Amino acid sequence: MRVTVFGLWHLGCVTAACLAEAGHQVVGLDLDEKVVGDLAQGTPPLHEPGLAELTAGCLQAGNLSFTSAPHAALGDAEVVWLTFDTPVDDEDQADVAWVRGQLEQIADALRPGTLVLISSQVPVGFSAGLERAWAGRGLRFACSPENLRLGKALECFRRPERIVVGCRTEADRARLTQVLAPFCDNLVWMSVESAEMTKHAINAFLATSVTFINELARVCEAVGADAKEVERGLKSESRIGPKAYLSPGAAFTGGTLARDIRFLIELADQHQLGAPLLRGVWAANQSHKDWTRNKVVQLLTGVEAPVVAVLGLTYKPGTSTLRRSLSVELCIWLHGQGIGVRAHDPAIDRLPDGLDSAITLCESPQAVLAGADVAVIATEWPAFRTLRADQFAALMRRPQVIDPNHFLAADLAADPRILYCATGRTTRRAA
Repeated sequence: MRVTVFGLWHLGCVTAACLAEAGHQVVGLDLDEKVVGDLAQGTPPLHEPGLAELTAGCLQAGNLSFTSAPHAALGDAEVVWLTFDTPVDDEDQADVAWVRGQLEQIADALRPGTLVLISSQVPVGFSAGLERAWAGRGLRFACSPENLRLGKALECFRRPERIVVGCRTEADRARLTQVLAPFCDNLVWMSVESAEMTKHAINAFLATSVTFINELARVCEAVGADAKEVERGLKSESRIGPKAYLSPGAAFTGGTLARDIRFLIELADQHQLGAPLLRGVWAANQSHKDWTRNKVVQLLTGVEAPVVAVLGLTYKPGTSTLRRSLSVELCIWLHGQGIGVRAHDPAIDRLPDGLDSAITLCESPQAVLAGADVAVIATEWPAFRTLRADQFAALMRRPQVIDPNHFLAADLAADPRILYCATGRTTRRAA
């Protein structure tokens, strides 16, 4: 099938490459000529494991191409797949108008009868709004909410547990089945509005789970309980289950979960609904972002010329993106407090302008630990698991480790030489 993928950042690049790999004839369209030029050479705009190799292979096979010319990309497309990653600001507000603006720029090139499949992160009602505004264009609209994870995006796209799809007609359903069947035989069909709402609902439920366990973890710290043990107790309950999103750790960040919480709050406001639970989830998560900062302040009290070693800068392991990274936010805050900041990340060899004055980038985990008073495990890169307790004890001026997600607990938590802090456990002083 001839598919045009419009919007070539993380979601779009993965979608285009995987569709081409499955045998579809794919054109990737973006109005940013640099992004298109790089992709035409096989270079995606950000790192995702395996994506560059897959893109290059599909280019060579001849069923994937890239362009910045709408008429060239859309003239014979049977499906146009909207895949922009919706911008989110520091207050978790999504810039939906920007996504709509991108569509407006290609509207005249869309031929009547084209099926527009929307996977960009937009609020429920977005598709219906386009249908009303573009009623005379003869277009059809469907929705399949994106379901990727940074660092594991190819796996998520190729082998999803299910794909949620909302459409209007049986003809659209048949066409989308042709597109999606190579990836999954569990297609969950519903209305367009229900598909849009499903994305909000999933992320809001996950956000509520994360916030619940983190708030519970702070109480555990105060009363001497271990939140990881409580987690085991929760997941052993059949009505909750082992896959529940209930692991004490850092606040959720990056805009993904928070964006859908904010979408739902805005929708509630539009319909004069209170939504106190959703408002509480967002506020509680904002509060929990201070957990690591509070631990740093506690551990550095009285320390002269303190230095903090930050292990990991990217939003998640397996990606090179720094956008909305909680680690970067922490580094900026530390610098503002007059604390020396050193960092290492396997995917970052150069800091963007503005960050280089706040962070000293080190070439290895060992170099970042040397002489530090506190180490923060900020991004859970597998390479950091090679660090041993002996190295923390020998290299650091004060072997104090803040590990919000218990990533290195197996090697560090019981070592008497190290003051180890993790969400939901009472801090034990080093020997």
